[in-house]
Amino acid sequence: MGLQQEICDAETGIGGMRVVEMPQRLGSRQKAAVIVRLLLSQNVAPGLDRLSPAMQADLARAMAGLGPISRATLAEVVGEFTARLDGLALAGPNGLAGALALLEPHLSPIARDGLRAEAEAGDPTDPWTRLATAEPDRLRPLLLSESAEVAAILLSKLGAAKAAALLAGLPEARAQVIAHAVSLTATVTPVMVERIGAQLAAQLAAEAEPAFRIGPVDRVGAILNAVSAALRESLLGGLEARDAGFAGEVRKAIFTFQHIPKRVEGKDVPRILRRVDPEVVTRAVASGLDAAPLAVEFLLENMSKRLAEQIRDEAATGPKPRPDEGEAAMAEVVAAIRALEEEGEIRLIPPED
Repeated sequence: MGLQQEICDAETGIGGMRVVEMPQRLGSRQKAAVIVRLLLSQNVAPGLDRLSPAMQADLARAMAGLGPISRATLAEVVGEFTARLDGLALAGPNGLAGALALLEPHLSPIARDGLRAEAEAGDPTDPWTRLATAEPDRLRPLLLSESAEVAAILLSKLGAAKAAALLAGLPEARAQVIAHAVSLTATVTPVMVERIGAQLAAQLAAEAEPAFRIGPVDRVGAILNAVSAALRESLLGGLEARDAGFAGEVRKAIFTFQHIPKRVEGKDVPRILRRVDPEVVTRAVASGLDAAPLAVEFLLENMSKRLAEQIRDEAATGPKPRPDEGEAAMAEVVAAIRALEEEGEIRLIPPED
């Protein structure tokens, strides 16, 4: 039965007499369902694919509960709808991503990149947004444990770069199965994708996140990096007495001034020294002439000859730093190296086993 026939039947009483009815009171979702139903009856595509899966589902439920619509009700809903259209001068873009698409040619690179990152972050309440921002190490178990089809949908909803990195980190056979399963997702409905996202996000939320982002070895190593050499050796001795294996791993994680020749590339020395005050470098060299001569020579050999001679002369002729001043200066050089490594500016040579 078509919409027009439903309207006629609702307005026709017993014996074919015309009955004047008052418009029904409808909510906003019901009114939207009426407009969509009218458009569909005229073979007009309403563009529902641009709505979120949740909004599409709400609209379908609202339409399912409409029942017969009287002519008076239809006239009132259509009149309200057209009045809004008549008063509409401009339509804003669909969210931040739409605004960025319009403005991108006119934005500075810094503003554009910041807005793009914000748009990609999306709605924090959306399960797919939470999945997209999860660490790869937390997503990888889902790709291994879920069906190939679910894993394919998960990859399809992530950014291309992140999906590629995850796929590359899987066993080859599993990666091939998931890649093929992507071809089977063409008929998956938005409602199903939303349900899968909710289930995967719930699994992720159920897993207890670690309290610390780095392991205990690296945490203890970072602490011991910042203490004096005497205290460091004392603490390591205590660790070895309690757990020799753990103490051995901590020793590998420790990075001090003495480790510079074995862990730092010579080409990175100028960049490191630019991060440290020249007076601090001079004190570190003066103190290191006795405490870490190999590290001092390594630094001097990998800077300009003129600067090396200047620092060597000042270290030799200037007042000898107190032990605590020397250790503080060497620790500041090490801190600069660590900061550059964390920023991705340099890469340290892995410690020897």
